[in-house]
Amino acid sequence: MAWMAWTWPTAIFFLVIAALLITFTILAIRFPETPRVGILRIETTRGDRLFITLLGSAFINLAWLGLVGANQPYAMIVCLAYAAAVFRWV
Repeated sequence: MAWMAWTWPTAIFFLVIAALLITFTILAIRFPETPRVGILRIETTRGDRLFITLLGSAFINLAWLGLVGANQPYAMIVCLAYAAAVFRWV
């Protein structure tokens, strides 16, 4: 596979996504929940909020690269704050 640059950060990224999906699947089985209505006025579950968080974090990182540059560790702090807000209020 010479066309894909598999680096440790890339592998860690995919491992974290896989771990999140496994964790949320186990949580959904062990602790079923009812959807709740948050600030967006739509019913969301844990999985929906995870998807919104991942999608928003991707856009935050793209905007960070375009506006600030490659100093991504600070973008992760912004993404963690965004994730906390999504899981609290959405």
